[in-house]
Amino acid sequence: MGNDLKQAAIAVRENAYAPYSGFKVGAALRGVSGAVYCGCNVENVAYPEGTCAEAGAIAAMVAAGETSFSEVYVVAGSPLPVTPCGGCRQKLAEFGAGDVRVTMATTGGTEEVRSIADLLPGAFDPSFLGA
Repeated sequence: MGNDLKQAAIAVRENAYAPYSGFKVGAALRGVSGAVYCGCNVENVAYPEGTCAEAGAIAAMVAAGETSFSEVYVVAGSPLPVTPCGGCRQKLAEFGAGDVRVTMATTGGTEEVRSIADLLPGAFDPSFLGA
C-alpha cells in the first residue's frame, strides 16, 4: 500500500463536513491508472441524505473517467478501525475486484486490512442480472 494513499485519506478527512455527528472520515483509492481519488463524508441535517467518504472517492474516480481501482484506504477518528457501511461495501464491490485490499485506519495509526470479498461475501453482482 502506498504511503501517498494514506496521506491523501488523512488530508481529505480534514475537509469532511460532519457538524452533526462530529465523526469525520476520509477515503482515498487508487485507480488502475495509478491516479489517486479522494472523498470525505458529507452530512446533512436530514441524516439519510449524507454521503460517505468511500462513495465520494468513487464518484471522483468515475467523474474522472475511470471505473476500476486497485486499493483503498479509509481513516476515521475512532478507537478501532471502522469498516465501510453496507452500502459502501456494495459500491466498492462494483468497482473493485474481490481481492482488492481495503485498509481501514484510525487517526491514531491503528490499521486493519481486509479484501473487498472479506468485507462483502456473496456480493450482488451482474451475474444475478443474467449479464
